[in-house]
Amino acid sequence: MIRILGTIFAGLLGLAFGSFLNVCLSRWPEGESIVLPRSHCRQCGRTLAWWENVPLVSWLALRGRCRTCRAWIGWRYPLVELAVGVLWATAVWRFPTSVFIPDAPRVALYDSLQTTVGLMIFYWLLVALAVLDAENLWLPNWLTLPGTAVGFLFTVFGFVAAAELDLLAHSSVHYHFEYLRGEQWTAAWWRLLAILAAAGLILLLRWLYWLIRRREGIGLGDAKLMALLAAWLGLPQTLLAFGIGSVLGAAVAMVLLVTPSARTESESWSTTKLPLGTFLCIGGIVSSFCGERIISAYMRWAGF
Repeated sequence: MIRILGTIFAGLLGLAFGSFLNVCLSRWPEGESIVLPRSHCRQCGRTLAWWENVPLVSWLALRGRCRTCRAWIGWRYPLVELAVGVLWATAVWRFPTSVFIPDAPRVALYDSLQTTVGLMIFYWLLVALAVLDAENLWLPNWLTLPGTAVGFLFTVFGFVAAAELDLLAHSSVHYHFEYLRGEQWTAAWWRLLAILAAAGLILLLRWLYWLIRRREGIGLGDAKLMALLAAWLGLPQTLLAFGIGSVLGAAVAMVLLVTPSARTESESWSTTKLPLGTFLCIGGIVSSFCGERIISAYMRWAGF
């Protein structure tokens, strides 16, 4: 019952934060404040009534159009709200209820809470970056860089909490402290290497593309996004996210190749810009859900 109620609450909270994210996604590219003015129609400027701001429900009730000027609101609004709501509900659904047992160590509760809150932040960031790149080919530094730092801190302290659980049976306080300090430094060092390696992969591809074509093919924002993924997921799952994103990008490129109407008349298929960051974000979400299982299955199939 606790899990069901918590999942429902997280889903509703995700819808609300998804609605707020829609405001940000509409105003950030224009350099507008996300606080003032109040929510309004982007076409006629009319301030929306409270019932027109109910996440998902209002869009369905209005059939995706402004009540006054009948301008099309767009599919992005309900999709972003639904995506954040579903992802947050899933994060809470995976929360282990065993930590509520009276004899369970308190550190297990803290570790689970930290993991769940971290996932919610991570998913919110990925949805935001995916839409910004899809609509504007823009991965702002003030999302990717702080997101990388927050992910680094969350994962390092998560490793420490896991080490704490392993040492509950030890009675030596001195050994306990020394071990945890060593685990913290080891976790921080390896996660930092993962961040540098993931960003370096994109920089290497960017450099190779420039050598071949003598023009930029991959933006620096994609390198920072890879660093963010590595901070939250680690290197193996980030490489999996990169593989998934590359396959999705290639599939979209094939669609553009066979359907010329999907691009503007002034573009050829070879010069069409694709939002790699959007595909990487989708790969990151998939990898966070089942990355370990996919990697384990591949290792068994490869005979490792």
